[in-house]
Amino acid sequence: MTRRNRPSSGAHSGAPFTGAFAPEPDDDEPKSKSQRKRDMHALQALGVELEALPKDRLARVPMPEPLAEAIHEARRITSHEGKRRQMQYVGRVMRGLDDDEVDAIRRALEGFKGTSKAETARLHLIERWREMLLRDDDALTRFLAEHPEVDVQALRNLIRGARKEQQLGKPPRHFRELFQAIKTALDAKDGQQPAAGANGIPAGNADDNDQPDQEP
Repeated sequence: MTRRNRPSSGAHSGAPFTGAFAPEPDDDEPKSKSQRKRDMHALQALGVELEALPKDRLARVPMPEPLAEAIHEARRITSHEGKRRQMQYVGRVMRGLDDDEVDAIRRALEGFKGTSKAETARLHLIERWREMLLRDDDALTRFLAEHPEVDVQALRNLIRGARKEQQLGKPPRHFRELFQAIKTALDAKDGQQPAAGANGIPAGNADDNDQPDQEP
């Protein structure tokens, strides 16, 4: 009588391993073509963001020297075709970075975006204060209550001068200086060191504001 072979268990059965005997996943498994393409486009977009940064922010982004040189070269090129080719080169350089280097660049860019949102909100606050001060005399009382260090007379002069400029259609010199005075006062309250006088009026402008009714 023919004896039927039984499949053996374990490694000889051909059955998948389970539990503690399951093999570790292969982290080095090649990426799909579509995933590699998405990663390439993401790195290219990062390069575009870097090239568009203001000079002071670009200097604060941690990056290898070859990438920094490629970005600076792209910023110097003015022709459309030349810049396009250079940005392609930037993308190739970025594809050679390791994950930690790319993550550091991404964190720096995200930090700048958060800072930009805060700066935008602050500018809107300054603009709202300026609108209220020009529209409502009671707003000055509220502003001085929050910022008692401000030179009251200098601020009044700026407000009067800005109102007259609006009425007569004159250049908005006092209007702009009022914005700077409000900004200085807000910076002082927040503990920032303003580059202006402690009275809340930009340095060098106080004398100009003593006679607000004169032509700017």
